[in-house]
Amino acid sequence: MKARLAQKVLTKLTHGLPRHCKIKPPTRPGSQRLRKIHGRMDEALFFAGMAGQMGAPDAYRTADLQARVRRHFPDLMAGLQAVYPQAPAVAGRAAQVIGRNLAERPAELLALDLERIHTPDWFQQPHMHGYIAYADRFAGTLKGVGQHIGYLKELGIRYLHLMPLLLPREGENDGGYAVADYRQVRPDLGSMEDLEALCTQLRHEGISLCLDLVLNHVAREHPWAQAARRGDPRYRAYFYIYPDRTLPDAFERTLPEVFPDFAPGNFTWDEELQGWVWTTFNRWQWDVNWSNPEVFLEYLDLILWLANKGVEVFRLDAIAFTWKRLGTHCQNQPEVHALTQALRAAVRIAAPAVAFKAEAIVAPEDLIAYLGSGKHYGKVSELAYHNTLMVQIWSSLASRDTRLFTQALRRFPQKPPSTAWATYLRCHDDIGWAISDTDAAAVGLSGPAHRRFLSDFYRGEFPGSFARGLHFQENPATGDRRTSGSAASLAGLEAALESGNPRLINLAIERILLAHAVFIGYGEGIPLIYMGDELGMLNDYDYAQEPAHQDDNRWLHRPRMDWAKAQKRHQEGTVEHRIFHGIKGLLQARARIPQMHAAFPTQALWQPNPHLLLLRREHPQGRLVQVYNFSEQDQPFPFEALQQEGIVQPFDQITQAPAPAYLGPYARLWLTQRPV
Repeated sequence: MKARLAQKVLTKLTHGLPRHCKIKPPTRPGSQRLRKIHGRMDEALFFAGMAGQMGAPDAYRTADLQARVRRHFPDLMAGLQAVYPQAPAVAGRAAQVIGRNLAERPAELLALDLERIHTPDWFQQPHMHGYIAYADRFAGTLKGVGQHIGYLKELGIRYLHLMPLLLPREGENDGGYAVADYRQVRPDLGSMEDLEALCTQLRHEGISLCLDLVLNHVAREHPWAQAARRGDPRYRAYFYIYPDRTLPDAFERTLPEVFPDFAPGNFTWDEELQGWVWTTFNRWQWDVNWSNPEVFLEYLDLILWLANKGVEVFRLDAIAFTWKRLGTHCQNQPEVHALTQALRAAVRIAAPAVAFKAEAIVAPEDLIAYLGSGKHYGKVSELAYHNTLMVQIWSSLASRDTRLFTQALRRFPQKPPSTAWATYLRCHDDIGWAISDTDAAAVGLSGPAHRRFLSDFYRGEFPGSFARGLHFQENPATGDRRTSGSAASLAGLEAALESGNPRLINLAIERILLAHAVFIGYGEGIPLIYMGDELGMLNDYDYAQEPAHQDDNRWLHRPRMDWAKAQKRHQEGTVEHRIFHGIKGLLQARARIPQMHAAFPTQALWQPNPHLLLLRREHPQGRLVQVYNFSEQDQPFPFEALQQEGIVQPFDQITQAPAPAYLGPYARLWLTQRPV
């Protein structure tokens, strides 16, 4: 009886969908009676669709799952309805995907789900410190990563982002972002079983694993693309394929080029397809068509499958590009946020221990939407990259002037309190000099001129520059010149070591520690240490010796981990010891300061000294004011500014000592009122 009723409901739900979208009835119908509906979906029916894949949960489990559905189903439906005409049918199929994966979720992860439900701010805690690394460059294999967990714990890491490790296409693969199979690991790194074992090992040590999930495109060799090339209509509908240049040319009128040097244009003719396929990034990276609900369901199933392996955070790569609209630059479209809200709601029902991190390197006014604004407020991703903070740190180091930094932060949108930023100094990518013309004009600068200055300075071409870097993707038409280089080389350590001048070496180290103090102390999220920066690793000029890397100078700042260099962190007086323990000390201080909880906002303060940056954090346990000196010169201590903030006896939480009478070169202080 229940099976027949389930079949009737599913027939109604899938009415009007293409044949390949039809689904079979659940083999184990849910325990609740399904109600007849006419193209609609409600919480009870959704839960029944889940339960139909799970057997008969006990009373407690049933109540738990019903509560999750009651909480997140409205967000799921709202997101789907904003995108898909057949939203009820898509929701019905999503319920089955969720139920099937819930039935396979390991007991240990179910326990973590329950823990995270009761501590939803787990990723906002002051002790949450992140580390970014390529698995092969850090430790050779996934098993090798497991052997270096002690090193990560020594530094104070609770979150590990391993760069793309799912199976990419052979040859050129955009650093692993051209994925040929989301359900396999690169063979040189290990197996999916090794990944699951590493997730378990990290979890037992209190470290959450973050994995890249490329949402915008797959490799030309991916099974979906292979089927499309064979002419399968189901999978051709997974991509944007055009028989001639009419629509591609219409789109190109408003589309930018991501890689103008080696991948001009946004469409590629494919002989097997006999059509033009959308390829935003490279000719062998095919954009997937999210207007097809099949794509949504595929990715939902994939996320939950990987979550069942133990992945706790998904970095949603290239998320800004996932919706296409003629006459626009096809980034940041409203449907992107609706889709992400729907994915997040579904994952909150199925695996509440999981968080999303949006990889959206866009303007601040667009970025805030990836954490949720308007009707999506706080409902999109838990985390997003604070690109502005990174750019402004480097800008102020070059100019020794913080007025632009202060202006940019004061105009930066405030995030939802339930979310967090991922703050960083360097990452695997180049630095795009995203300086707002509006912010620059507000402090008397020309935006284009300042961007040219920064690219010249960090190339080492500007007189007096301490930096060593390379231009990346220089565009003569727009004047855009991005920058490649490691944090230490850009901060002057490479040049200083070559000079052998102890004063320059000391200044470079202090510059590195200042830069880390700013993004670690910013306080609105998880600070991410890029592999090797904690040791002052320099540019790797041998990158061009590897054929797959020679045309991409971003490999300049993707060196292999030097474990002999890492050993020097134990030798007092070495560069490695000073940088490692300087950063470790900052992380230890952050972990013990309640004001660093990510729910509380940071505000930049105007004050008369252009060399100083002052940041204020309000908290029920007292105000925290951070003071940074962005110059090589001593600066007077800003007593008056601190007094205006109610701090009359400033106490530095980094050194656990009263504030000094003056600020030395690149000084960094996290100040509260002196404890009684």
